[in-house]
Amino acid sequence: MPRRLPPLNALRAFEVAARSENFTRAAEELGVSQVAVSQQVKSLEAALGLKLFARDGKRLSITSAGKQYLAVVRDALDRIAVGTDRLLQNKPSSVFTVSTSPDFGAKWLVHRLGRFAAAHPMIDLRVSTTTKQVDLIAEHVDLAIRHGDGHWAGLDAVALCSERLVPVCSPKLLSGRNRITQASDLLKLPLLRLDGWTTWSKWFEAAGVSAPARRGPVLNQASMLIDAAIDGQGVALARTTLAAWDLLHGRLVVPVDVALPPENTYWIVYPKLASREPMVVTLRDWLLAEAAADERRLRALAGKGYAGTKR
Repeated sequence: MPRRLPPLNALRAFEVAARSENFTRAAEELGVSQVAVSQQVKSLEAALGLKLFARDGKRLSITSAGKQYLAVVRDALDRIAVGTDRLLQNKPSSVFTVSTSPDFGAKWLVHRLGRFAAAHPMIDLRVSTTTKQVDLIAEHVDLAIRHGDGHWAGLDAVALCSERLVPVCSPKLLSGRNRITQASDLLKLPLLRLDGWTTWSKWFEAAGVSAPARRGPVLNQASMLIDAAIDGQGVALARTTLAAWDLLHGRLVVPVDVALPPENTYWIVYPKLASREPMVVTLRDWLLAEAAADERRLRALAGKGYAGTKR
């Protein structure tokens, strides 16, 4: 039986127009006239017998039926794009590209790559770090670790782990007169930070301390903040995910076990159409297993009192 397919040019025009809900911007992206886009969409609506857009003067909005159809069309076009890219690139089936932030790459992922390579020698893993949110399909990325709320259009997202914001410092910083017995003792030390004093103020409030504002070094990368703490330059508020390796290997300690929940956290993301691909499943499961092992070891460490201090 022949496939019942609407005109492919009309599908492309609909997908681009639906993304922006604007025929003019769609025309610019497609390199055609606004009239051509409008005609393509109208021909698609006629073929389907459905209204995909509601038109109110110059205002355009996608209908409920349009939203349902957009998900189908976008998935189909993404599959075609992925298949075409792989064919043209003649990409070896063993190559797997991962995108993540410089902070996560430096403080979490790089320490574990040897274990992954030993467990999966047939996968040629390529890691790319960037501060930008990449388009996985357009930039030929198989999987990404992103920081956010877990909602990205067209992508499946799996939470890597639960995490907390805790104070961390080098154990050598806590000797002599710098001995920490309570949260207020941290005010004796330099407080490292990524931004203003908001996060530190919230932490001191949670610890029951009225903290006066004070000066301290400001760094614009979480990995630099953690490295400065390891070097003994002060106390940093760090995500347990990023600080885990150094906590578990004794380069950092938690001087006071008071934690804040972060607003966002890390997620493993990949295109919905790739959710069952063997290498995606392999890397996703390995990442989750590594993160779960960290959580178990950190809980055990917390049970021992980290640096032997309490709230």
